Amino acid sequence: MNVPGLLLLGALLCAAGCERNPGGPVGAEADDTNYRRGQQLLRQDRKQEALIAYLKAIELRGDAAPDSHLEAGLLYLQHVKDPIAAIYHLRKYVELRPTARQAELVRGQIDAAKREFARTLPGNPMESKTQRLDMLDQVERLQREVEQLKAELSIARSGSSAPINRLLIPTDSGAANQPPPGPILVQETTPEEVSPITMAPLPTRPMLGEQPEAAPAKTVSPPAAPTGRLHTVARGDTLFSLAQQYYGNRSRWRDIYEANRNQLPDANSLKLGMQLVIP
Repeated sequence: MNVPGLLLLGALLCAAGCERNPGGPVGAEADDTNYRRGQQLLRQDRKQEALIAYLKAIELRGDAAPDSHLEAGLLYLQHVKDPIAAIYHLRKYVELRPTARQAELVRGQIDAAKREFARTLPGNPMESKTQRLDMLDQVERLQREVEQLKAELSIARSGSSAPINRLLIPTDSGAANQPPPGPILVQETTPEEVSPITMAPLPTRPMLGEQPEAAPAKTVSPPAAPTGRLHTVARGDTLFSLAQQYYGNRSRWRDIYEANRNQLPDANSLKLGMQLVIP
């Protein structure tokens, strides 16, 4: 089977068990029985059982389970080592909560899953970095097409007469007769602001006969010793996993990030051997 065929199969498999249930519950996800069971199992380090609980919550709640998508995506990436499934669930979280405080960190995890998937390809079939990125974009297009097919299936099962507007997404670059794709929305990035340069005043030369005033001695304060525990970053560590390890709660990743802003330019810049303060 060629690479696009493998990608399509992977996208279909990772989304097959996550079909929306339009008649699902609308209560708070934090009160959902399956989600709470998943959190409890995760604290007990029973990751496989926790994943099953989160997937059950997604099956019953549909798009009302963003946090279950997040937990499932992290487990697929870090525990199951299935980057395609991880990309699907992490993208669902960002889609459902695009303005969440940790959305940017989750986008970093999506990029990590893409790199992991590229490393798992047998025989290094991609000839250039551009081709690898094009293939990963194809994975995302296939996943979106799976979402459209699931929506059509839900409408067909409910017997609705609403018209179906389906976007055809080409998966073969050689299909010359296909209509051109629609415009691609590219998120514009704002260039970093350049701090204005303040010119220091020129020193004045003392008059003849005047004695220059001695500058007061500067008092150098010793650097404050870090408070809290220290953690040496190991392979596979993320702010999510450290928050779960030390606090039993992944949502406290920002506490660790804020305590180490002096050496972390962003939340996805952990390096092996780095000493982190755990507040």
